[in-house]
Amino acid sequence: MLGHLDGRFESAEAEAEHRIAVLYQEFGGPLLRHVRKSTGNDLQWAEDVVQETLVRAWRNSARLQWEPSLIWAWLLTVARRIVIDGRRRKSVRPHEVEPPEVDMMAVPDGSERALSAIVVADALRSLSEEHREVIEQTYLRDRTISEAAEILGIPPGTVKSRLYYGIRALREQLRDKGVAG
Repeated sequence: MLGHLDGRFESAEAEAEHRIAVLYQEFGGPLLRHVRKSTGNDLQWAEDVVQETLVRAWRNSARLQWEPSLIWAWLLTVARRIVIDGRRRKSVRPHEVEPPEVDMMAVPDGSERALSAIVVADALRSLSEEHREVIEQTYLRDRTISEAAEILGIPPGTVKSRLYYGIRALREQLRDKGVAG
């Protein structure tokens, strides 16, 4: 049907449009089935490839040989190249994701940490000086038991004992303030 269309139309453009319509009727379905295999059964992408292939056929209609076997080979080649180009574009671009809504984004402001520090500092002030000193030396200044004992001028066993009871008292204070469970 494609080969005997010459001379029946008023203009070359009208003839090209008719050829593309006939081309789509004859080859659209088989081309779509073929391209779906190439696109991993992605119907939307396959339809886009078929459409682009037919647009290119329309643009090149004056240069094409309109014999069915030659046109089919040309359509398959063009479609394959469009799929390859699409795969290359997808592999180069990062995966697109929807940006989160601004209302849903958590913005760290440091207020919780500051409040926690205030509560802990207040609880530490309520401890005895001996307990507060060993907690300060070991936890806040990151010193070992031996280092804290040397700085405070007390035996390491006393540091351990004061640390144990100081931490217990601190936990109680924080529990009373509703901070620790």
